[in-house]
Amino acid sequence: MIIHPQFDPVAIQLGPLAIHWYGLMYLLGFASFLILGNYRIKRGHAFLTSKLLDDLLMYGAVGVVLGGRLGEVLFYQPGYYLSHPLEILMVWKGGMSFHGGFIGVLIGVALFARKHGRSFWEVTDFIAPLVPLGLAAGRIGNFINGELWGRVADPKLPWAMLFPQAKMDDLIQAQQSSDLMVTLLNYGGLPRHPSQLYEFALEGLALFALLWCFSAKTRARGQVSALFLIGYGLARFGSEFFRTPDAGIFGQSDVISMGQWLSLPMIVIGMALFYLFGKRKAA
Repeated sequence: MIIHPQFDPVAIQLGPLAIHWYGLMYLLGFASFLILGNYRIKRGHAFLTSKLLDDLLMYGAVGVVLGGRLGEVLFYQPGYYLSHPLEILMVWKGGMSFHGGFIGVLIGVALFARKHGRSFWEVTDFIAPLVPLGLAAGRIGNFINGELWGRVADPKLPWAMLFPQAKMDDLIQAQQSSDLMVTLLNYGGLPRHPSQLYEFALEGLALFALLWCFSAKTRARGQVSALFLIGYGLARFGSEFFRTPDAGIFGQSDVISMGQWLSLPMIVIGMALFYLFGKRKAA
């Protein structure tokens, strides 16, 4: 049985200054955005300059951090953060909602597009292929922190993993099933899917490959953005079946999780937009 490595969440300690892995993963995501963005600019796939790309990153970074944190507060743990309002600012502890960050980025992009007199879809089509590797870095940060662990897995699964951080969750689940209690006693914990790595592969690497290849050719304006909505929505919806569901504003559910509820509109809207944008090009 594989045991989670229990990484120190602090990557670098400089006196009183602690640099967390989670923060470094965000920096890695922003760096990949700039590297890939400048590559696309040099290849002639963009209306931007390197200077404008830096400006766009600033809008996006502010949107993803503010939106991601507020999304976590509003979608997943409103009761907790209302009781502990100061912890809303403690982003280094983790707790960032993708869907909240996504909304924040859309607002930032809209402001950027308006400032520079560009089409909203023109900007989103450019950034869509640049986003997945940042998502991949975030999932590695989740794995390093040992958070967002997966659902209970078959002990025979070669990559099933014990998460010591889930000790209390393991005990609660084991009390509901004699078979799980036996497993808990035999292994010292419940084997779980390393769902952070599943999401790393699906939302990160696979989605990046899909969008990068699709955007390599000229597409109808908005279709790359629409494909991002479809691809991410499907990847997140599927991976949620292996991830311990969060108790969101609709309550705890092992059938459809909060993450799946939030992903469904992305899939539906993405499919509708992909069809409409394609039809407009054909006309």
